[in-house]
Amino acid sequence: MRHGKYPFVTGFLIAPVTLYAIFVLSPYVQTIRLSFHRWRGFTTPRWAGTENFERMLQADRFWQALGHHAVMLVFLPLLTIAIAVVFAFMLNVGGAGRGGRTAGVWGSTFYRVVFFLPQVLAIPVVAVLFATVYRPDRSGLINGVLLRAGMDEPVGFLIDRHLALPSIIAVLVWQAVGFYVVLFSAGMANIPAEIYEAAELDGASKVTVFFRITLPLLWDTIQTAWVYLGILAFDAFAIVSVLAQDNGGPDGATTVLGLEIYNFMNMSRYGDATAYSVALCVLSLVFAAFTLRVSRRETHEF
Repeated sequence: MRHGKYPFVTGFLIAPVTLYAIFVLSPYVQTIRLSFHRWRGFTTPRWAGTENFERMLQADRFWQALGHHAVMLVFLPLLTIAIAVVFAFMLNVGGAGRGGRTAGVWGSTFYRVVFFLPQVLAIPVVAVLFATVYRPDRSGLINGVLLRAGMDEPVGFLIDRHLALPSIIAVLVWQAVGFYVVLFSAGMANIPAEIYEAAELDGASKVTVFFRITLPLLWDTIQTAWVYLGILAFDAFAIVSVLAQDNGGPDGATTVLGLEIYNFMNMSRYGDATAYSVALCVLSLVFAAFTLRVSRRETHEF
């Protein structure tokens, strides 16, 4: 039986590995190959060496998009994780328990459903919804309230180059928080209730319990969340393409690499598009590896 297990396992692996190689690895390899060619989609690809990458590094739009990703990489994970951890703590531990047992705030089950609702909406739907919310006139939800409250001029959330990117980040945070509330709630459910009960018996406040118990024991989950949110910051094409004015505007204030790739494809400049795609893939991998390395901590066992 021992000698026969390897052919048995190999037989089961052949099909999925083959499908993975064809539909996942093969497109990556083809993209890397095409990034070194000039290709308009309907012509024969011609070898260009590093020409596409050199042009990319000299383009102002590339560095502008990269700067926007850098801002997103800081604020999107930071805000989403901070909000989600606090909400998850309140839903699981923040209430007044009975008989010395920990519990969430009153109505925590209802709040879980409310927080998760944005997650079930497709990102383009969320973008269209917030395009209405951000309208720079009385028909916009926010400006309608502000103008009725006495403000003289409407706020141009998506037409002011200083407000456009923060407004888009706010939408991404709103859409992502619900999932991470559920994720962190699952992580907190794995923390033995006896730890919280012992802390309460010792007179520890909720703030002390949050910073001294919950955060350290939840660190591995937070680390994973940071990586996923960083990848989301690189993958902001859908929300930007719907919300941004004038194709990444105003004045390029919201452009991202995904949008630049889309623009190159519309211009049939597939060599440039694949070069940007390779850069986006490499940046995502570097960010994930760097985050996992920097945030590595000693594992807490209980």
